[in-house]
Formats: sequence, C-alpha cells, structure tokens
Amino acid sequence: MPQKILLVFGTRPEAIKMLPVAQALRQEPSVEVRICVTAQHRQMLDQVLDLFEERPDYDLDVMTHSQGLEQVTTAVLNGLGRVLDDARPDRILVHGDTTTTMAATLAAFYRRVPVAHVEAGLRSGDPLQPWPEEINRRVTDVVADRFFAPTARSRDNLLKENVPAQAIHVTGNTVIDALLDVVERIRRRPDLVVGLERRFAFLDAKRPILLVTGHRRENFGAPFESLCEAIRDLALSQHIQVVYPVHLNPNVQSAVRRVLGGVTHVHLIEPLDYLPFVYLMMRAHVVLTDSGGIQEEAPSLGKPVFVMRNVTERPEAVEAGTVRLVGTDRERIFNAVSEVLADRAAYERMSRAHNPYGDGKASRRIADILTRGQTSEFLP
Repeated sequence: MPQKILLVFGTRPEAIKMLPVAQALRQEPSVEVRICVTAQHRQMLDQVLDLFEERPDYDLDVMTHSQGLEQVTTAVLNGLGRVLDDARPDRILVHGDTTTTMAATLAAFYRRVPVAHVEAGLRSGDPLQPWPEEINRRVTDVVADRFFAPTARSRDNLLKENVPAQAIHVTGNTVIDALLDVVERIRRRPDLVVGLERRFAFLDAKRPILLVTGHRRENFGAPFESLCEAIRDLALSQHIQVVYPVHLNPNVQSAVRRVLGGVTHVHLIEPLDYLPFVYLMMRAHVVLTDSGGIQEEAPSLGKPVFVMRNVTERPEAVEAGTVRLVGTDRERIFNAVSEVLADRAAYERMSRAHNPYGDGKASRRIADILTRGQTSEFLP
C-alpha cells in the first residue's frame, strides 16, 4: 500500500514553499499525494496554484470578507476534520507559521494523524512579533513528530525545546527551490522576458528600483504610517523609483494610498503573481520589506534587504550581512537605505550573494526522508 500523505496550506507563501515538496513526493511510486488548500488567502493562493499548474484535491475555501483569526481557525478545524475523515492520510505535511498551519495541526492531532512540519524551528523569541505567527509555529512544533528545519539554527531552537534529535532534519528552505525554478524559467525564455518588460514598461531604466512589500499585522496603525513616510522621503530625495505591490488588506491599502498616492516616482501596483514578482526582485537594486519569505529569497539574488521589523525569526542572513533590521522608524529606515544608495562599498558589502537558507534541493531531501529514511543535510 502506498503511503498516503496530505499536504495542507492556505496562503500564497505556503503554496510557493509547499508545491515543490508535492512535486518531489509525486516522483515517488510509494507515495500517494493529495493536496488540501484552505484558501485562507483566496486570490493570491490561486495565482501560485496556476503558476505550478496544480489543482487541489480538497478546497475548504474559508476566506470571508474582513475575516478574523478566530474565524479562520474554526473554519479550518471544522473543514479539515471532514477532509481527514475522507482522505484517511497516514501523515499530513504543514508549513511554517500561518493560522492554517496551526489549525490543521490541531485537526490532525484530534484524528491522531502524524504531522510533519516543513520550515520548523524558526523563532523570534517574542510571542507578539511576528504576530500571530510566532505562536502558530510553537503550537505546531509541540504537536508534530517530524521536523524539517531549514537551517542549523532552527534545529538548535528545536533541540532547546526538547525535540528529539532524531526527529529533526536540516533540509534548507523549500522557497529557494521555488525561486531557482522560476529564475530559470525567466532566463531560458526570451519571449517571457519580452512580455515582462512590456508589463513593466512604466519603469525608468535610468533609476534604480527600490522594491517594497509591507503588510505585517503588528505594524498596522502608527508604525505603518511611519514606514510609508520613510518610503515617501526616499522617493523624493533619492535618485530612485519605488515599486510597491500593495497588499489587498484594507489596513494596508488605506495607509499606503494616503501617504504614497501621487508621489513622484512611486508606483503603487496590484499584488503580483509570483513569477513577475521574482522578475522585479531580479531587477531591483534594493529591497525593503516586512515579509518573511523575501528575507530568504532576495539574498539568493544578491540584493540588499532592509527588514521593517524589530525582530526576525530568520537571523542567519542578518548575521551574514545581507539583511538588516530597520524597524518601522521613519528616520532609521531613511538613513539605512540612503546609505547603500550613496555608498558603493556599503552596497557591495550587503549585496554579496551569500544565502544561508538553501541550495534548491530541500524538497528532494524531504521526499527522501519520508520515503527512504535518508538523512542527508543541507550545509550552507
């Protein structure tokens, strides 16, 4: 009988990081793979499913207007219970730190289905930053029995929490698998590049690009206003252009449009599919973000990354010098980004392409561990 594995995810970042795992597992004749999406983020999730030409076996479609975390949690718990009764998997795989991940883990626990956690062991040390992700990942790691840690530091975090060493495998991060796949698609298809250049024809070839993403819940309100003001200051004082794909959350939209709408050389655009976003990362000069995944991806492309958070659960690139924490303070953001724009040596120190997060083989390692018990580790 094949091993029945159910992958559960609900957001765009999860899909980017889990679909390479699904593809690797499908190469194994001893595994029956099924996918359940919760659609915690409907539109942005569907973009990634289309890119990887995937159709889920189950779709809970839990997203509602102005949904709260409690609504997502209960909808996933209720919906996934029915899926587990139908699919009867031998194991589920969850990813990272979303509400979907935490709720799916609990649902599996209630059905006594073993849980493997992809991207396990990340910790900021602060329950409120990032919120609610820090607690989501801690809850998941209490229940899981297999842990695919992206780095040695993540493994060490789990060991400090008394997770058995034999249950932890350092695999690298699967987001690098997805990133390298998309970069290769772009590089080997001139027709695709022509289409992307046409799509972003509004860009000025003479101005370096500051690529911005920002959507963290803990930054809503005054911190978000402050970081938007810093971006405005940079656009008005530096010889750059800002490209900001604006998250659909109303809390993000209102602040961004109010502070940055109509500012010269600031391009506020709709959220992007993953492939055109990777293309923009490839073209960007500097990245300013509060995202977790981009902290892992942009260093692979040799881009300096400034993270608008006070703490990060991904400290490896900070220690390597390619990522710098700048919080949400207007002056601090402005000064940090201005430095690398003005000082070539400072830029080069941050842009050296050192990535401690993966080598493009994480998904293959996970598949080998689940099917053959092999334990080769990622060594950066």
